[in-house]
Amino acid sequence: MNRLKSIGIKTRNRKRMYTNLKYPQIPLSATDLYVVSTIGDRLDILANDFYKDKTLWWIIAVANPGIIKGDSWFIKPGIRFRIPPNAEPIINSYNQLNLGNR
Repeated sequence: MNRLKSIGIKTRNRKRMYTNLKYPQIPLSATDLYVVSTIGDRLDILANDFYKDKTLWWIIAVANPGIIKGDSWFIKPGIRFRIPPNAEPIINSYNQLNLGNR
């Protein structure tokens, strides 16, 4: 999934600007998986392991606000975080938030 395709461009006062991406809330679920990070864990690798798509790393980051920093793909060792097992409804919510306004 290429989430950056949903970035829009607005023109205001003859200046082109990109629109901000909106991310859905990811509620806790009884089926969430909980993992403790080890040395070398990266969001893209984890996304590929769990979702078979490395571009879905943002789902893990959004599901763990305050736990996983948004400025790095690396996760410090020993941190417990959750992985929502079903990415499809999250992707659908993301698309609805970002593509539904076009």
